[in-house]
Formats: sequence, structure tokens, C-alpha cells
Amino acid sequence: MDRSIAGIILAGGQSRRMGGGDKPLLSLGEGRLIDHVAARLKPQVGTLALNANGDPARFTSLDIPVISDTVPGYAGPLAGILTGLEWAATNPACRSLVSAAGDTPFFPGDLVERLVATADKRPGAIAVASSGGRWHPTFALWPLGLSDALHHFLVDEDNRRVSAFMERHGFVQVEFPMIEAEGRRIDPFFNINTPDDLAQAEHLLQSLRP
Repeated sequence: MDRSIAGIILAGGQSRRMGGGDKPLLSLGEGRLIDHVAARLKPQVGTLALNANGDPARFTSLDIPVISDTVPGYAGPLAGILTGLEWAATNPACRSLVSAAGDTPFFPGDLVERLVATADKRPGAIAVASSGGRWHPTFALWPLGLSDALHHFLVDEDNRRVSAFMERHGFVQVEFPMIEAEGRRIDPFFNINTPDDLAQAEHLLQSLRP
């Protein structure tokens, strides 16, 4: 655990490909999708919050703060990252924010450790996870000083592309290995968008159990 790192779980989307509703509350194994994500990220950070819009009471059992977007209009992951940066800046002990998608239950247990190690070699750069030749912009370590620039990009320029913001401000990729399970190689950043994805996640969860 790095106590100087705040974590934000991004769960503010509208889940259109799942037919709407609360994707993070879907059942997975003995819990919910969001329970698996929070359980993976919480031990890696000093403080953790969930970015979600609507009634926060539906996430009460997580026992972490629930913060809604500080900009209107369901502006996507960048709105959640901006909200997280502004929230983390209120804690003087925090120096960076790590973001994680709320629909990705198998991301690495050393995500934060490895992002921090790379970012320390490139001060000011955003460290972003990659795997299998693809990068995953919602899994990244963000310097808190980017808050104003991100607000301008998202609100004044009306640009919602996470990758475009990273390209403008400089980033470094951190490669993570694939998961080996049942003779297959599975992306640890596999995210759940459809009912078929959820079924695959359920199968993978069972296969990874000791």
C-alpha cells in the first residue's frame, strides 16, 4: 500500500451495452462486480473513493466515499478522473491519483506499485497500464497537478477522449502480463460490457479459485 496514492473507481457510466441500469451491481461469484473491483484496489492505495452518479445509498455496503461527477452531462471517464483529482487534492497526504474502471474485476494486484515505480522515473508524466499490445487509459496514475488542465480540456474544449488528453500531456506505458488460465492467455484488463462478457467473467473467476 502507498499511502500517498488515492484511488478512484470509475463507475459513472450508463451501461448501455448491458441494457442500462447499474452494471457495477451485477452479481459475480459470491458478490457484485463492484465488490471485486474495490477488493482489488483498496489494499493498493492509501484512500479510495467510488465515482458514481445517482443515489449513493446503493453502494453503502462498500464503506467508501461515493462522489458524483463535478461536471454535468455524463461526460464519461474523464469526468470521473477530474472528480477524483479534485477529491484527492483535499487530502494533503496525497500526491497522485490512480484510476480503475468499475467493470474490470481481474486487474493486477500490483497495478499501483508498478505504475508508481514507472512514474517516479518520469516526473509529471501519466503512467498508463498496457497489456497484449493495447493500452488501457482508464487504468492510470495521474499527477494531482493536472486537475486544471483536465478541466479546461473537458469543459472548455468539450473533448472527452481520455487517450487524447494523455497524448497532449505526456504519458508512459507500463506493460502487464496476461493471465494464464485453463491453457489460455486472458487480458487482466478484460472488462465487462455485455451479458456474454459477464458469463465469461463468471467462468474465469471459478477457474482462478484455488
